[in-house]
This record gives sequence, structure tokens and C-alpha cells, in this order.
Amino acid sequence: MDDPDELAPAVRSILSAARERANEGARGTVSASPRDLAAAFERAEADGRVPLIAEVKPTSPTTDGTHEEDPVALAEGMVAGGAAALSVLTEPEHFGGSVDTLERVRDAVDVPVLRKDFVVDEAQLDAVESDVVLLIARFVGEDLPDLLAAARDRGFQVLVEVHDREELERALDAGATTVGVNNRDLAELVVDLGTFESVAPHVPDDVSLIAESGIGSPADVRRMRAAGADALLVGSAIMDGDVEANTRSMTRAEADEDADADPTLDDTTDTTETPT
Repeated sequence: MDDPDELAPAVRSILSAARERANEGARGTVSASPRDLAAAFERAEADGRVPLIAEVKPTSPTTDGTHEEDPVALAEGMVAGGAAALSVLTEPEHFGGSVDTLERVRDAVDVPVLRKDFVVDEAQLDAVESDVVLLIARFVGEDLPDLLAAARDRGFQVLVEVHDREELERALDAGATTVGVNNRDLAELVVDLGTFESVAPHVPDDVSLIAESGIGSPADVRRMRAAGADALLVGSAIMDGDVEANTRSMTRAEADEDADADPTLDDTTDTTETPT
């Protein structure tokens, strides 16, 4: 793990809380029966949608306020808007998440659900069943190969998050097959979409590549896709307002641009597709 002094204070606090939760007591080992994330992305592509992981995000240290809406209703709206998968926060102290929320959401939808948390110890993997778990390369350091193997032993699919080329190499060396590039620098909490653009060319073609953070508009979606994103993870931009409409604007970003550019389509042409 990187020197904690190099991380933003909010991130240091999150990690400290994660370590405390890891020591709360032993649980039984989870055995996951995951819904296939890659297949969900493929279905979205076949349907003309941008593969999107929409995030149920009650709050965060980088946003103002909290969302009091029923997370299940939010999740259902995201799926109705075309999300290929969902991300659910289970970190309680800084993001208002819970394992109960994840269980409720997963029971209510038929798409893969990513558990978004800050796993730093194997015991945390057994907190709840999900389809995908997140491992952040910067936080787990040399433990990444062991944690990746432990997650797979339980049946989880694993999203390994990186921020730069050095972390990418460590993720690939550990055997990661799904990699997310976080545009947010965890040292300064500054977002730069150029981060993904600089890392993406070095990701092998057989690795699923997800762009994370800072994606706030359909134009951003198209920018990340042009840079090589197989899928995108979007939270705040979807949670701010009508989640179904916001999700649809993201998943339809490429199709709507094509329609606008095609002079054979007029205003009466219905280009709406029914999400699956």
C-alpha cells in the first residue's frame, strides 16, 4: 500500500474505517453465484447501448448532501434507463452504504451488481454476496494477487481499479481480467479524464476496460469510448436528478449522436430502444 501520508485526508479516513470493519469479527465464507458482467456488456452493445455500470450512491466525501430516495427504486430506474450493471456502495461511514442495501438491490434487479467498498482484508470479502467485487490496487498494494485469488475462490468476478501505468502493470501481473481506470487522483481528489486516455493504450485487448469517475455528460461518455473504454462506471452524474433519464442519456450517447449526424432521420423518427 502507498504511504498513507500521500493520500487525501478523506481517503485516509476511509481506509482507517475499512481496517476497523475488517476486524469486527469472523463470518462464514461467502460462496457467490455471479451474473456474468462481460455478457451484460455484450447485451448492451448488441442493443445499441453504451455498456454502463450505474452507481447507487447515497453520498460521498466529494459531493454535497445525501440522497434519501429508496435505493431499490433508484436501481430499478437505472436499469429501466438501460444500465448494463449496477454498483452499490456498502461503505457505511463516508458513503452511507450498507450490505443490506446491496442485498435488497440485487434481489430486485436481474443485472450484475458490483459491491463498491474499500476491501483491504480477505475477511471483508465475506460481508455479502455480490456479482462483482472491487479491489483498488493503490490500497491493497502487494496483497493484490492474494486478494484477487481469494475473491475468485469465493466465486466473485473482480474489478481491479488502477490510476496509472505502474498500478496497471501490477494488476495485469496479478491476473486481472477486468480493469477500471479511475480518473480521480486519490492523493488530491482531482479528476482528469486524460488519466484514462493515458493508461488505456497499455491495456491488452483481452482485458475488459472500464472508465471511472468524472464522467458527467454524454460527451464525456463518447470521449471515454473513443479512448478505448469497453464500459463506464458513473455515479454522481446519474444520481443528480431523474436517474432513469440520466442513465438513458449516458447509455444512448453514441446512438443519439449518430442519429443527430444522419440527415435521413427527421424529428419524427423514434430512435428509442427498450432496454433489456
